[in-house]
Amino acid sequence: MGPDPNFLIPPDLIQALDRSRHAVVMTGSGTSAESGIPTFRNAQTGLWAKYRPEDLATPEAFERDPQLVWEWYAWRRELVGAAEPNPGHIAIAELNDLLPHLTLITQNVDGLHQRAGSPRVIEFHGNLMRSRCTAGHPADEIDKIDNTGETPPRCRQCGAMLRPDVVWFGEAIPAVALATALKAVEDCDILLAIGTSAVVQPAAGLAMQAKQHGALLVEVNPEPTPLTRDVDFVLTGSSGRIMPELVNALRSRQDHA
Repeated sequence: MGPDPNFLIPPDLIQALDRSRHAVVMTGSGTSAESGIPTFRNAQTGLWAKYRPEDLATPEAFERDPQLVWEWYAWRRELVGAAEPNPGHIAIAELNDLLPHLTLITQNVDGLHQRAGSPRVIEFHGNLMRSRCTAGHPADEIDKIDNTGETPPRCRQCGAMLRPDVVWFGEAIPAVALATALKAVEDCDILLAIGTSAVVQPAAGLAMQAKQHGALLVEVNPEPTPLTRDVDFVLTGSSGRIMPELVNALRSRQDHA
């Protein structure tokens, strides 16, 4: 006999997912670590080791030395551009075909969920692969920026400096992303927190808001987090290992229904 495809996944969880009306998936940096992308604080290596992230990821840092900040983000974009979605990203994308309604919220800025095929992603902290005008013009994809040789480059519409389209320390989560996420967690009947430390607010509070509205909570993480004691199902392991198992078990149940 081959291995039981459900050996990691409680049957009660698969049943709950199969019956769910609206599932929310919330992902953090652990989801992308398996693609070789360092977590935010682990990105301080080599030439950047002498800097704290706070020295490079604040509006004040950009005002003080915009070239330094832009170059750090350019280095990080190279890391992201060389990475590929891992089995966890792909499995999360496949859930869209197995569930009637799925909302994906990510704290990651690498765009790997989109590259894996997830059609709608709420980006809490923005996206490394976009820039935006410091005077407020809409975001552009990095590869569409006019290269005038300046660092940072300039906005094509007004000439103001461009900046990475990410949320820096001291900045608010984009209002539309936050409102959409809050609406989703208040409506969902199951929430999966995957690869997130459950520390950074306001994302860390979304799971508990979902629970207060009656949702089942599922945690997928190699290590315990502050959320662990409050969840209904703890799946200990990486998302790249756990999520394909979960998707296979759910697909198997639906195929034999």
